[in-house]
Amino acid sequence: MEPERQRSGRTLKKGRKRSRIPSKLVGAAEAMRSRWDLEEKQQPVAKKARLSTILFAENCEITHGQLCELLKYAVLGKSSFPKPSWCQLFHQNHLNNVVVFILQGLSQLHFYKFYLEFGFLRKAFKHKFRLPPPSSDFLADIIGLQKKQIIENLPKAMEGSLPSASSKVSINLQKDPIIQKYGSKKVGLTRCLLTKEEMKTYHFPLQGFPNCENFVPTKCNGSVTDNSPLFGLDCEMCLTSKGRELTRISLVAEGGSCVMDELVKPDNKIVDYLTSFSGITKKILNPVTTKLKDVQRQLKMLLPPDAVLVGHSLDLDLRALKMVHPYVIDTSLLYVREHGRRFKLKFLAKAILGKDIQCPDRLGHDATEDARTTLELARYFLKYGPKKIAELNLEALSSHQESQEPRNTAELVQQLNTRENCYSYLNLLLYSVLECLDSVGQKLLFLTREADASALSSSQNCQTIKCLSNKEVLEQARVEIPLFPFSIVQFSFEPFSPNLTEEMKKRIKIKWTEMSTVYAGPFNKNCNLRALKRLFKSFGPVRSMTFVLETHQPHLCIQYEVLEAAQLAIESLDDILVEGSCIKVQRPVTELTLDCDTLVKELEQDSENRGTIYLSGVSETFKEHLFQQSSLFLGLEAVILPKDLKSGKQKRYCFLRFKTFSSAQRALSILTGKDWKLKGRHALTPRHLHAWLRGLPRESRLPGVRVIPPPLEQEALQMLKVDHPKIAAWHWGRKIGKLYHNLCSGTLCLILLPGTKSTHGSLSGLGLMGIKDEEEGTTPNTCL
Repeated sequence: MEPERQRSGRTLKKGRKRSRIPSKLVGAAEAMRSRWDLEEKQQPVAKKARLSTILFAENCEITHGQLCELLKYAVLGKSSFPKPSWCQLFHQNHLNNVVVFILQGLSQLHFYKFYLEFGFLRKAFKHKFRLPPPSSDFLADIIGLQKKQIIENLPKAMEGSLPSASSKVSINLQKDPIIQKYGSKKVGLTRCLLTKEEMKTYHFPLQGFPNCENFVPTKCNGSVTDNSPLFGLDCEMCLTSKGRELTRISLVAEGGSCVMDELVKPDNKIVDYLTSFSGITKKILNPVTTKLKDVQRQLKMLLPPDAVLVGHSLDLDLRALKMVHPYVIDTSLLYVREHGRRFKLKFLAKAILGKDIQCPDRLGHDATEDARTTLELARYFLKYGPKKIAELNLEALSSHQESQEPRNTAELVQQLNTRENCYSYLNLLLYSVLECLDSVGQKLLFLTREADASALSSSQNCQTIKCLSNKEVLEQARVEIPLFPFSIVQFSFEPFSPNLTEEMKKRIKIKWTEMSTVYAGPFNKNCNLRALKRLFKSFGPVRSMTFVLETHQPHLCIQYEVLEAAQLAIESLDDILVEGSCIKVQRPVTELTLDCDTLVKELEQDSENRGTIYLSGVSETFKEHLFQQSSLFLGLEAVILPKDLKSGKQKRYCFLRFKTFSSAQRALSILTGKDWKLKGRHALTPRHLHAWLRGLPRESRLPGVRVIPPPLEQEALQMLKVDHPKIAAWHWGRKIGKLYHNLCSGTLCLILLPGTKSTHGSLSGLGLMGIKDEEEGTTPNTCL
C-alpha cells in the first residue's frame, strides 16, 4: 500500500519483490500443496493480491488479535511483520486499499436467521469465519489499541526482566495442552512414546492393518526403557504414477552423527520431483541404483532391538519406507497444540532450539538436518520437561514468528542490553494498525454514528467523521473511502431483547434439526429393517432412526447429523422402489421448513460452498488413496475429515475443497463413479456453521407442531423499522453491495458482525472477507 493521495484510481508504488516460500501444510496434503505453490510461481500471469484460508483453525474461530495480525500485515507486509497465523495473503504489495465494514449489534445468529436476506454478502465473500463474543471495545481489539495500553505499563515492571509477563504465563499454565497431556513434572522417554491406539488414530502403519500387508517390520521387538537409543528419521518423497514414493532417507544417531543418508530410485515413473521440498531433481536421481528394498534391509541391520525412531509427521516417513516400527516419538504430536493442530518443524526449531532450518536460499529441505532437528527437539523435551515448554508460550510465539525473532520475551531481554532497546522492540511488536499506517505516511478513516463512542475516535492519525444516522454514514462512505488507503465504516443496529434472542437461538437449532430430518415410506410390514438402516446410513452420519407406526404402513424417521446427508437421501431415494415399495422421502412440513427448498438452493450458491463437495462412505485410508491418485483431482485445496469428539475416530464422511466450482464438479463425478463408489453432492454447510451449531443447546420438538410467535416477536414484526435486523439484513446488505462494487480492484474488504455480549448471555460474531476481483488474479487450475 502507498502513502495517501488526494484522488482515487492511484497505482501502487512497486515495492521490492519478495520471494514466497510455499507453506507446508500438516499431514498428507503437504506434497500436493507444495506443487500448487511451485507451479503458481511458474505461471506467466499478472500478479494480484489474493487470499487463502486453508490454514483456518479447526473450529474456524478467529480471535480479534488474529484479525489485527491480518490488518497489520495488509498495511506493511512481511518485511516488517510476520504473516498472519491463520490465513495467507499473497502479493500483499499489490493491495490497493483496505475497507472494514462493521455491523454493530449483529451476530452470527442474525446472519443465519436472516440468511436469505443477506443475499449479496453470502454470495460475494468466499471466506467466512466465526468470531468470539466482543469485549467492551471491539474496535480497539481489532486495531490493536488494547495491546498498546499493555505495553505502556511495561517499563514500571521492568527490572532487567519481565516478571509481569512470566507471572501471566504461570497463571494460564494449567490450560496449556502440553501440561494437560503430560503434567508439569519431567517425564521419561517411555512416556513420550505413542501408544498403539494413538498410532492407529494418526494413521501410522501397523501390522495386520489394511494397506499394510506388504509393509516390512523393522524387527525391533526388544524391551524399551528410558535409556533406549533414539534415532532421528526423515524421508523425502516424490510423486509417481502410483502416488508418493521414497527418494531419500536420512537416519541420525543420538550423538548427532548421520548413520544413513541414501538416495532411492522409485519403482514407478516420476511425475513430480517436488523439488521445492525434497531438493531432488531428475539430474540428481538419474545415476541412483538403490531401491526401496535395499534401504529397508539396511535399516533393519542398523537399528538395535529397542531403537526408538523420532521424526516430524513420522507416519508419512514410515509409509514412504513401507515399514512398521513399534516405538516412535513424533515431535509434531509431542509438542501438543490446541484444537489438534500441529506446529511446523521449522517453527519449533527456531522457537525451541534457536536454529534456522529449511532456509529459503536452499533448494529443498535437508533431510539430515531435519532428522537431527527432530532428535534435538525430543532430547530438549526430555531434559527440560513439559513445564519449561509451556512457559515458552509457543501458541503466542507462532503468531509473531519472524526469521530473526528471538524465541521468547525472556530471551529477548537477555539479548538486549538496555531497557530502552527492550521497550523499543516490544513497542514494535505490539504496534497498532494506526501506528503501522503512520509509519508509511498513511491515515485511517473512521466513519461512525455520533452516539457510538470508541477509543479509536480520539486516536491520533485517525480521521474520524461522526454522523447522525446509518444513512449519513453510508453517504459519507461513498465520498470518503476513495480518498483513504484504510477505512473503517461502522453501522449500528438495535439488538434484539434477551428473551427474543433466546427464542431465536432455539428456533434456528430446531430449524436446522428439522431440515436434517427426513421421513421415508411407506414400507411393507415385512421389510428388512437392517437393510433399510444400512441404506439410509450410506448417505451420512445418522443421529437417530425410528419407526413411525401411526400410519397405515410403516414409515421411517431419520435424523442426520449434517444437512448434506438428508438432502442426498431425498435426491437419491424419493419416488424410488425400495424393498418392494415405491417410497416418498421428504422433510417434515413445519412453519420453519416452508422455505427449505429455497434455502437449500441458496446454500448451494453460497460462495464458500461452491467449490466444496460432500462425500459419504469414506474409509480410514481414503485420504491416502486420494493423494495416491492426485493427478485426477485438479485444484484440490483441502481435505476436511471430521472426527468423533468423544472417541477421536474419523467419521465416514468428509468435505473436499477445490479452487473452482468446475474442479469440484469434475471430482464429484469421479468419486461417485464406479471406481470409488462413494455417495456425494455439493456442500451446503460451511465449516464454521458446523462448529457453531454444535455449540448451541440441544432443542427438540415434535416435527409438524406449530410454534406460535411470542408476543415480543409479534410486536417486533409489527413495528418493523429500517434498523430492525431483518430489514437491516436485506436493506443494508444491498447498500453495502453497491458500495463494494464501487471499490477499486485489489481492495481487501472485511464485513464484521461482532456479536453481542451482555449479562443475559453472549452471541458469537461472524466475519466475511475477500479481495475485490481476486478471482481474476488466481492461477489456472493445475494438476496436483
